[in-house]
Amino acid sequence: MNIFGVGLPEVTVILILALLIFGPKKLPELGKQLGKTLKSLKKASNEFQNEIDQVMNEEDNDESPKSIESNQPKVNSKEKIDSENKKFSNKENSNN
Repeated sequence: MNIFGVGLPEVTVILILALLIFGPKKLPELGKQLGKTLKSLKKASNEFQNEIDQVMNEEDNDESPKSIESNQPKVNSKEKIDSENKKFSNKENSNN
């Protein structure tokens, strides 16, 4: 058994010292408080990790459309307007 790099003999010594310092009446209360603290730290850690994962996924989703747009040929606005004007004038001439 190896918890945080501390073996079974060290854990036993720590528990005996805790029993001598706090007494048998306070030790269960301290254990309960320690358990609640560890649970809240784990919950906060999981929430933090979920937020990081969510941000990373959003960045991945934001980058995907950019790469698709960058693969398409760029048409400047003047060329686009000119092509629209030609289409419009062709339609107008065909109607007359």
